[in-house]
Amino acid sequence: MKKVIIYSQVTCPPCHEEKLWLKENGIEFEERDIRKDDQYLQELIELGAAATPATIIKDENSEEVILGFDQAKLAQILGI
Repeated sequence: MKKVIIYSQVTCPPCHEEKLWLKENGIEFEERDIRKDDQYLQELIELGAAATPATIIKDENSEEVILGFDQAKLAQILGI
């Protein structure tokens, strides 16, 4: 089972698009709003991201970081 975490903020149109796309494809995710929690902003910076969305997809063996809403890469990693 893959765990999906998306770092986002309210003022980010690509964040809304990605979350909608994930929901439409039945993918559960944890949203971390960087404007509501400084810890989430710090985690985003540590990922090397300068903008949202940034998505982490992890399972027992691997962890992928996707910067921006890269639908093709998300689909590939999530097997959609």
